[in-house]
Amino acid sequence: MLTAAAVAVAIAVAAAACWFLVRDTLYQQARTKLEDAPKPGPDRDIGLAACGDNAEQALARVPSSNDKFHQNAWDIQVLVEGGKVCFPIGSTKAIDTLPADLTHGGSPRATYREGQYADGEPAMIRVLPVAVNGSNAVMLTATPLRNVQDSLNSLALLMAGVAGLGVVGAGIAGRVVARSALKPVDQLTDVVEHIARTEEVGTTIPVNGKDEIARLATSFNSMSTALANSRERQTRLIADAGHELRTPLTSLRTNVDLLIRSDAQGRALPAETRARMLGNMKAQMQELTVLIGDLLQLSRPDTPNPEAVRTVVPFHETVGRALERGRLRGPSLTFETDVRPWYVHGDPAALERAVINLLDNAVKYSPPAGTIEVSLRDGRLTVRDHGPGIPAEELPYVFDRFWRSPSSRQLPGSGLGLSIVAQTVRDTGGQVSLGPAPHGGPGAQAVVVLPGEPTEPR
Repeated sequence: MLTAAAVAVAIAVAAAACWFLVRDTLYQQARTKLEDAPKPGPDRDIGLAACGDNAEQALARVPSSNDKFHQNAWDIQVLVEGGKVCFPIGSTKAIDTLPADLTHGGSPRATYREGQYADGEPAMIRVLPVAVNGSNAVMLTATPLRNVQDSLNSLALLMAGVAGLGVVGAGIAGRVVARSALKPVDQLTDVVEHIARTEEVGTTIPVNGKDEIARLATSFNSMSTALANSRERQTRLIADAGHELRTPLTSLRTNVDLLIRSDAQGRALPAETRARMLGNMKAQMQELTVLIGDLLQLSRPDTPNPEAVRTVVPFHETVGRALERGRLRGPSLTFETDVRPWYVHGDPAALERAVINLLDNAVKYSPPAGTIEVSLRDGRLTVRDHGPGIPAEELPYVFDRFWRSPSSRQLPGSGLGLSIVAQTVRDTGGQVSLGPAPHGGPGAQAVVVLPGEPTEPR
């Protein structure tokens, strides 16, 4: 509709301009024709044949002649001072006069105006001051404009027809083009309605071309895929969390049921057995507490939160505090450290927990009286243990949530520690990797690279 309206306006303006141009040209031709009409002078007499007080009386007394003045070219009428109207021989038409014709504005030059004959036929009229028998007079010379008016009317009808066809054609073409161009939008609408109705995220639409509609379709496909991946991760997290929570909850329920049943039956358990059960329940509660904390940590979105508290963190001090806690958890282990100043922008608590998780992982897999090497140089933190290492086929999964190596399932842990490390490092803008120890030595080595500066920024 907008295209048709724009074309209609353009055609209307063009048609009007064309019509007025043709009109001015035809009228100018009529005027030129009148300019060529002879003017009375000493050597030319227009030969007035009859005069009267009004045009009808004077025209009735004009004799006919085969030698009409400029036969079929002009019609002449003279207004003599005093109100007389005169016609030359052979005149057949009277010209409507205006009061201004008698005065002629006091100009001795000819003027031109549009007017009409007495019978209403349109005409182009030349008004020229003349002298008749010593008296001031005005000669009106007219040429008919009926042919001009007929031509203009025909042109107007032609322009109207062309404009109508142009508007209809533009409307049809605009509709076809719009439907073709907006077809991806219809597809996008159908897909959005389908997702809203069925909640089946991940549906995509075909992308054709490189225009704005194609970009919109590409953005929608990316969003739909991201939503599908997010739902899949959420579903997997819930399933894995339920699986991990089930084991300690089952153990707790079994121990509680046993204690309740022994008290109800009046058969108290031996003190040693009761103490062992309570210790086991306490360990299960601690495992649940750690697991819930890890789940809360991983419940944050995978993308960095711009509203999170990010400050300048002396990362070397964070590593130092984590080492103190690591030594408490592995009192028989030797820690070789080389920690140099490094300042980063991030969440202090999250960074400290990430380093502690790396150290816990190293402590867990280190042999008794083993050595853990910790180094921080130019923003590169390495934590190496001398344990059994990680098989090559398991390396792609070490940062997955709830993933645990088959060889370490008997060890404590929830499988979330390294996932928390990876998420924290990503939030800080860094990179983390875990692989075999360098130079073919025993154990594994974790590497964290964080952007920052060796001196505290001001």
